[in-house]
Amino acid sequence: MPARRAARTCALLALCLLGSAAQDFGPTRFICTSVPVDADMCAASVAAGGAEELRSNVLQLRETVLQQKETILSQKETIRELTTKLGRCESQSTLDAGAGEARAGGGRKQPGSGKNTMGDLSRTPAAETLSQLGQTLQSLKTRLENLEQYSRLNSSSQTNSLKDLLQSKIDDLERQVLSRVNTLEEGKGGPRNDTEERVKIESALTSLHQRISELEKGQKDNRPGDKFQLTFPLRTNYMYAKVKKSLPEMYAFTVCMWLKSSAAPGVGTPFSYAVPGQANELVLIEWGNNPMEILINDKVAKLPFVINDGQWHHICVTWTTRDGVWEAYQDGTQGGNGENLAPYHPIKPQGVLVLGQEQDTLGGGFDATQAFVGELAHFNIWDRKLTPGEVYNLATCSPKALSGNVIAWAESHIEIYGGATKWTFEACRQIN
Repeated sequence: MPARRAARTCALLALCLLGSAAQDFGPTRFICTSVPVDADMCAASVAAGGAEELRSNVLQLRETVLQQKETILSQKETIRELTTKLGRCESQSTLDAGAGEARAGGGRKQPGSGKNTMGDLSRTPAAETLSQLGQTLQSLKTRLENLEQYSRLNSSSQTNSLKDLLQSKIDDLERQVLSRVNTLEEGKGGPRNDTEERVKIESALTSLHQRISELEKGQKDNRPGDKFQLTFPLRTNYMYAKVKKSLPEMYAFTVCMWLKSSAAPGVGTPFSYAVPGQANELVLIEWGNNPMEILINDKVAKLPFVINDGQWHHICVTWTTRDGVWEAYQDGTQGGNGENLAPYHPIKPQGVLVLGQEQDTLGGGFDATQAFVGELAHFNIWDRKLTPGEVYNLATCSPKALSGNVIAWAESHIEIYGGATKWTFEACRQIN
């Protein structure tokens, strides 16, 4: 009973003190004072001098609570500002990531993901596209010079009039490209204007290619069947040539060709041979910033070729299935060799041999980023390893030079698609 009365006394005393300062404050503490049972508790506590101390404590607690409220409000405002900034950063990161995905062109193409459009060029910067168009114009001018030499020997008024007309068109296109470059340098070009301008120039180039090809057909009957070269002026997924004949099963081979390109980065894929179940049975490719590589049954060897200087170069690769030994020749000189390249794997027969494109499926699945850009000629394949002397004869255009016993370079063996063109081969004329 005495303990129960003391507890009730403490509770009443606390209520009495708090009632005198009825304010909203945080955590409280209770101080019990011993008071006789019959005494006035409030008066007794005041008399004891505890009231002043309690009021002081209450005021101190109130100040602490107010300071904490101000701190909380300040922190809420800071949190609100940080949340806003974070939201802006996240939205900007999303935009940048989307733009980066749109610009990405890298990575090896997966089968079945090809797009049959010329729009692959739209992923390249406008200045780079115009540079490619400028190179194409230069190629057309060279072809016109060849036609001019032909017309001097064959005084045809129709040929001369067509040549003059085409020269005029090329001059107009050069002015358009120069004007567009100046606009880009001044920062006035927009994406839509770039696309429209490119479409106009590419349309005119296609027309020029067709007209020049008509003129060159007049020369076909007057030249040997192997004195021609293929031209792939733009990096597209539709310009290519297909060899009509397939390869037999081979336990050794030598593949040789003349190449001329100034494309960067990477000249692309001069040739690819695909068989059912293996798209990379035999491929020569220089893609992106990687060195040129030869693939056999999807196994890779890096080659020491450096050919994208706009000059003609003769290259050869020899290989034998025994230990996968290979050798690489540029301009008649061996520049590299190795082994363990698909050892004891014969080249399979009954495939598709394509010039200018890399196949991701049998006879198709082309990717513009891996397309060859430049000129290609005298593509020959043997089913044996050529000697260094035989390679040198090919590179120096010697009368002793051999033709491929598996694939020999001849117009009748080639089918051309998508605007790739044929015209007189010039490399050996320059050497001789």
